[in-house]
Amino acid sequence: MMKYVALFLALASPAVLVRGYEEVQPKTPVGKIVVLDLPPRTALETTSGEPYFSSSDGMFRRLFRYIQKNDIKMTTPVEVDINPGKMRFFVGSKDTQRKGVGDQNVDVTNLKARKVLSIGVRGGYTEGNFITNKKKLLKWLRNNSDYKAAGKAYAVYWNGPFMPGFLKRSEIHIPIRIK
Repeated sequence: MMKYVALFLALASPAVLVRGYEEVQPKTPVGKIVVLDLPPRTALETTSGEPYFSSSDGMFRRLFRYIQKNDIKMTTPVEVDINPGKMRFFVGSKDTQRKGVGDQNVDVTNLKARKVLSIGVRGGYTEGNFITNKKKLLKWLRNNSDYKAAGKAYAVYWNGPFMPGFLKRSEIHIPIRIK
């Protein structure tokens, strides 16, 4: 039995499961809270009629089908607005010169540069992890009066669905401005 556990852990290691996707922003270290300046980016967006954690309408599949159909390379991370549910893939550097045209399920949006407060998280993409880490960011904001929230918290997911939950990396971001 122990050899099967060891084999699973070896096969599930990040080195085996990580693909060579372009990262459109740096990762926030796990457990750290940092202020990030995100660059302007082109996003492919789809929405749900429900909050993200109660939605099972396939936002990821819609976006993935769109990038496959349009020969757009997958990038990381994926952003998720919680309520209402909205998922965003980003267009990488090799695809930015292409003419962006959405369809009935996907909108192409140009996002402006923004400043965010970020916390790095390890573990499953659950509502509990989101809420726990959002509270840490809100506490940080209360203790750092030079900054003010400028939007709703959202999730940033780095790993695909086949990564075991305990290995997954994510972040919670809150858009901010300096007072």
